[in-house]
Amino acid sequence: MASDAWERFWSRHSNPKSGWSRLLTGPLLLAALYRRSWRLLAVAVGWTALNPIAFGPPEESTDDWMHRGVRAERAWLEAGRPVFGAGYPEILNVLNIGAFAYTVSAALARKPARMTLAYAVSVGLKFWFIEALIRWQRADDGAGG
Repeated sequence: MASDAWERFWSRHSNPKSGWSRLLTGPLLLAALYRRSWRLLAVAVGWTALNPIAFGPPEESTDDWMHRGVRAERAWLEAGRPVFGAGYPEILNVLNIGAFAYTVSAALARKPARMTLAYAVSVGLKFWFIEALIRWQRADDGAGG
């Protein structure tokens, strides 16, 4: 039963609409912190929790980059590989923690230029990590097939 729920989670999570709309969570969270809006913060946290299951499974034929990224992330995890570490590409997630922590700090300090720049670095690191996983999966699929 648990594996059915896990399969449904990953299926819905891989919907490109889920992935691309998750990008709105960061700016929403930062706006909440910057404005000291607990209501907006609750919306951001709620959306973070709801998003992975809010969308149905994607069309089988989708070749969207975000869909490929989530599928690659799942394969990476199922292969027993870490998402945080000193190796590549895990180091990108480690660096992302620092970048996002600085982003939050800049939002709380109400320094919009620093917050925006740090958030751009954070998103860039996340996208780099996703692309690295897609390339890993592509190479892994090529080696196995």
